[in-house]
Amino acid sequence: MSKDIKVALVTGGNRGIGYELVKQLALNSFKVILASRDPEKGHESTQRLKDSNLDVSFLVMDVNNQESIHQAAITVNDQYGRLDVLINNAGVYLDESENLVTMDTSILEKTMATNFFGVYHVIRSFIPLMEKQGYGRIINVSSEYGAMSELSYPGVGAYKISKFALNGLTRLVAAEIKGDITINAVDPGWVSTDMGGSSAPRIPKQAAESILWLATIGPEGPNGGFFRDGKRIDW
Repeated sequence: MSKDIKVALVTGGNRGIGYELVKQLALNSFKVILASRDPEKGHESTQRLKDSNLDVSFLVMDVNNQESIHQAAITVNDQYGRLDVLINNAGVYLDESENLVTMDTSILEKTMATNFFGVYHVIRSFIPLMEKQGYGRIINVSSEYGAMSELSYPGVGAYKISKFALNGLTRLVAAEIKGDITINAVDPGWVSTDMGGSSAPRIPKQAAESILWLATIGPEGPNGGFFRDGKRIDW
């Protein structure tokens, strides 16, 4: 494969912001791997993009399953030998309006399993591919709900804690990585998707644009930051 061709992987890529990210990366000459845990929906979404002559391939990966993540990393290494951009987009929003300390604990556990541990295991498995070439761009799709100030208000506790932990993970990994590898967190805003609902003011295309600039930043670009619409925001 040509050294000029960059490879990107997007988790939760079969719908919403993830699908739009896959599409926009492919339109910007990336070879894109659409990762999803649902083979049927994943293949369907990938085919739709291929029909538009976009260079997209499908990979089954369940971020709640460490073995699935491990196998996916082996597949990417075997097929491409590299990974330039990793976007951790897969996430769940399971909260109703109940309080954290009284909610069914399985809601918190499932939320953390996907939104925090899922991302952690994906980074762990794929970062060696970046270290091999001394280059990589990791983007964690977070939320303004993960900001410290949001924790002063009740409600959406499981989701808030999961994104707060994800932001912490972003900073810690940024402090640990070497070479031209960066990791940043992004708040895409309230977006009209299955998760965000139909009354949300932003469309997935706007959200994707607010994220994708971090996929192509140079070595002088930010590392360990939290951004909304290209501007740094408070943790």
